[in-house]
Amino acid sequence: MPQQVKGVIARSKGAPTELVVINVPDPGPGEAVVTIQACGVCHTDLHYREGGIGEDFPYLLGHEAAGIVESVGEGVRDLQPGDYVILNWRAVCGSCRACKRGRPWYCFSTFNATQKMTLEDGTELSPALGIGAFIDKTLVAAGQCTKVDPAARPAAAGLLGCGVMAGIGAAINTGNVSRGDSVAVIGCGGVGSAAIAGSLLAGAAKIIAIDIDDNKLQTATQLGATHVINSTNVDPVEAMQQLTGGFGPDVVIDAVGRPETWKQAFYGRDLAGTLVLVGVPTPEMTVELPLLDVFGRGGSLKSSWYGDCLPERDFPMLINLYLQGRLPLDAFVTEEISVAQLEAAFDKMHRGQVLRSVVIFADAAGAAA
Repeated sequence: MPQQVKGVIARSKGAPTELVVINVPDPGPGEAVVTIQACGVCHTDLHYREGGIGEDFPYLLGHEAAGIVESVGEGVRDLQPGDYVILNWRAVCGSCRACKRGRPWYCFSTFNATQKMTLEDGTELSPALGIGAFIDKTLVAAGQCTKVDPAARPAAAGLLGCGVMAGIGAAINTGNVSRGDSVAVIGCGGVGSAAIAGSLLAGAAKIIAIDIDDNKLQTATQLGATHVINSTNVDPVEAMQQLTGGFGPDVVIDAVGRPETWKQAFYGRDLAGTLVLVGVPTPEMTVELPLLDVFGRGGSLKSSWYGDCLPERDFPMLINLYLQGRLPLDAFVTEEISVAQLEAAFDKMHRGQVLRSVVIFADAAGAAA
């Protein structure tokens, strides 16, 4: 029988979120029900609410979460009730052209739950990124559950489900930052700060943080930045090059995703350097460049999807680093809130006042017991 729990939906474009009763089906074949302990407030959820991703309202928001598996459906063999998991939106299929070529981090046919969660009147919900985790319990594909060490605090661990993984992966997986490299990160919000932390993990010798907010730049230094640039005061391209012997960084990560910041990254990097776009642009944005500049500067122009991560490989490894004190996930948790404070959290995020607000669910303590 379906369970009735409370969750947060966006009913229509631009409307305030609502806390409503939701029907969660028992898990079917290949599915799992997960009791949510904590869920980060991500820009993607705001994009869903504002209609920037699709028109499949109502949306069940939330996707950056950790919790406990409550039940599993038929055919699920590597997951069982009581497992502590981080939810991911890349449940690789194993059979698409990317998976068959040994590149599952590009999987083009990721799994989601087949059944739908619904409102009390039967209206089907569209879960954000196939997850929907601003809810007491959610239904997902079993492959969206990645088991990690239960010693990791849910508020911190859940952040690997999206933003922090996107930033760390942009540096380590997409940018291939390695020992001795110079790196610049444009935009020091949650994703950009994670890229800084990832660059530090990879052994970068010089890490340059670029933003227009001195408070964010201060936080960036705490996470590993060796130099900071406030781009309201100086030309960031010239400043990047001055800090790297006149050449430019080996890798520049654009965590903003605007044409002007992408061009700064393009021209600021070293010859044959790497540009990684991890900030998400909007559909109307365009970039125009002389083709000769693209040819003449060489190097790699990359986009990073979900940090090019493979959850079953990367989540446990990063949680182990966190538990060893080598990855400061707790530093990304600016505040812990209730679902009633979600709209205020969206406003703080929009204003750049937080790295992450994290919703803590009332049943979290009981689920962990």
